[in-house]
Amino acid sequence: MSGAPFDVRLFTDGGCSGNPGPGGWGFLMRHMASGKEMEQSGAELETTNNRMELTAVVKGLEALKRPCSVELLTDSNYVGKGLSEWMAGWKKNGWKRREGKAFKPVKNVDLWQQLDALVAQHQVTFTKVKGHSGHPENDRCDELAVAAYQKFLH
Repeated sequence: MSGAPFDVRLFTDGGCSGNPGPGGWGFLMRHMASGKEMEQSGAELETTNNRMELTAVVKGLEALKRPCSVELLTDSNYVGKGLSEWMAGWKKNGWKRREGKAFKPVKNVDLWQQLDALVAQHQVTFTKVKGHSGHPENDRCDELAVAAYQKFLH
């Protein structure tokens, strides 16, 4: 491991035109020791903002070739709270969430389960960034996500 507190910083964003609607995701990953960066993005015709936020994180973590310490920087409360507060309870309850007195299936359970498996391979620390506030990497991820779903807009 390098002398830096993190091997990698992973910046992510996702968004939709309409919710649901055409959506895109993007990530920018920076290797701290070398300064090398990688960007990726993608889109789906009919999706939700939360699915795109999650997809960006999943795709970013999937791009890592070995276990790393990762600082995940996102403007998504959904992703952040899911990772830090909700997921342990969902797993304990068979991937169900409490809604009033009943348990309902977790939304986007496929992506949460992928994320759970990926997080188990790495040391992931979540850092919340303010969206659309001039944060250069977050703004870049937003640009990637929007550019990705533009092909679906007429």
